[in-house]
Amino acid sequence: TIQHMVTRHEESAIHMADGYARAIGTVGVCSATSGPGASNFVTGLYTAQVDSIPILAITGQNVRPQLDREAFQAVDIAAIVRPVTKKAYCVKDPGMVPWVFREAFRIMKEGRPGPVLIDLPLDVQKEMIEYDPVTDLPLPIFRPGPGGAQIKRAVDMLLESKNPVLLLGGGVILADACKPFIALAEALQVPVVTTYMGKSGIPWNHPLMAGQVGIQCNTRSGNQVFLDSDLVLAVGVRFNDRHTGDITVYKGNRQFIHVDVDPGQLGKNIIPHLGICADAKLTIEALLAEVANRNMKPKPTGLKIPQIRAQMERKTDYDNIPIKPQRVFQELNAFFDEETVFVTCIGLNQIWSGQLQKISKPRHYLNCGGAGPLGWDLPASIGAKVARPDKQVVTIVGDFGFQFCMEAMPVAVMYNVPFLCVVLNNGYLGLIRQAEKYLFDMDFEVQT
Repeated sequence: TIQHMVTRHEESAIHMADGYARAIGTVGVCSATSGPGASNFVTGLYTAQVDSIPILAITGQNVRPQLDREAFQAVDIAAIVRPVTKKAYCVKDPGMVPWVFREAFRIMKEGRPGPVLIDLPLDVQKEMIEYDPVTDLPLPIFRPGPGGAQIKRAVDMLLESKNPVLLLGGGVILADACKPFIALAEALQVPVVTTYMGKSGIPWNHPLMAGQVGIQCNTRSGNQVFLDSDLVLAVGVRFNDRHTGDITVYKGNRQFIHVDVDPGQLGKNIIPHLGICADAKLTIEALLAEVANRNMKPKPTGLKIPQIRAQMERKTDYDNIPIKPQRVFQELNAFFDEETVFVTCIGLNQIWSGQLQKISKPRHYLNCGGAGPLGWDLPASIGAKVARPDKQVVTIVGDFGFQFCMEAMPVAVMYNVPFLCVVLNNGYLGLIRQAEKYLFDMDFEVQT
């Protein structure tokens, strides 16, 4: 049975499918009408592509004889979205519809996950075709494994380094590889840092969890442990600018082992000393097996990660009125348990959340890190709650972001999808004022 939800806006629809997919690691599905309805999917497709989320977007289209004739609400949406999808189809042969859908599901899940759009002209939708669902089967999904020599070299490099660190990226969560990743860290007794998209991949209070690395959604302890390292084993990361900041400082004199299923990521932003193009889970499991085969005893690092984390933790116990955002997150951490699913989006609310929220389980912290479209969080929370009705879903939004997709609220009411929305009032526009003051040296400012 397909549960169908009617939304108030196409962008909300695709963000709901996105939240659904992230919450349980599956494919999210959404549909829209032709023309502007289809083009309203573009932001959501871009968001899904950069964050590696499998979404199937289905759009309506004018009849085939009217294509390329500037007919009413007929736009070449497949051409428009090709830069922000793994593949986009406009199906003009009705007999190809089953094959296109079958191939779309393989493409969305194989390699680096991502979105696919299928555009269906109205006359194609109305055609009768021969189809036997009993004999139809999903296409196999190939998962590339690492080479044996690569695994041996990676372990050699880890043993030769004095201060190695493991960098957990969002690709580890997408590959459901968090447990073996933590097991590898424990076997080697090597500290772990995460990217912002990797937040939740390891419990915040794990003895080896040093924190997050980045220039905004970071922790001081994560940055410190990273900067003290001489070797980084990075799994499922993109090394994007929000994570690295000054790339020269980030690289320093340290060596990098980069594991990613997407060959296009290896060497894109950082040329690794060892690149491994393979599935994250298969690679981590192979590293674990190599460590076990060598009967290795972990070297004492001398680092006491919990103490470093505690010493460098940001202050949150403020009693100011109006309440400071740091205190808001202190109360959120104290009130909600580790089973709560948090959702947040771009803005100071996301920066504060990234720095201050304490998350213990994978897929319990959903964020759009690559595109950062305002308004993503409300509909994504609805999708997450539909996917996980057993969980309390809490979205942390800013007051401006809340207004971007607030039409999603009546959809939640109509379909009885309860979630909690915490709105942080940033009427001072601190992020904008900071940019004006420190980046652009402006002598004017935005007024509210």
